[in-house]
Amino acid sequence: MIVGMNHFTAIAEDPQTTLDFYVGLLGLTVGHRPDLGFDGAWLYAGGEQAVLHLYFDRPPPAHRAGVIDHMAFTAKDVKAVKARFDERGWKYDLRRQKDSGIWQLFTYDPSGAKVELDFDPAESL
Repeated sequence: MIVGMNHFTAIAEDPQTTLDFYVGLLGLTVGHRPDLGFDGAWLYAGGEQAVLHLYFDRPPPAHRAGVIDHMAFTAKDVKAVKARFDERGWKYDLRRQKDSGIWQLFTYDPSGAKVELDFDPAESL
């Protein structure tokens, strides 16, 4: 029945800082969002697929723990992405899976959502 992942939704405590993280640092783009009756943004990967919906109109829940641990994106150019994070002083954990060789960069968005970026094992630092 399921044919793919549609999108994640995250609450943004600070809309501008959150957009700077996802757009300025990670390279997603703000795209069309229908009038849903509340403030937010749709962020797109590759210009065609909406992958993240941000809510700007509600506070995060008092207890942020939930059953979803993180959101993961396929990414490219691990060397350039690492340099971008280093330039901005943004904290991250970069590791390489032993068996597959996939590079994984883990970080947190400004509201505390855990984000994973996965890079092809053929890439090098």
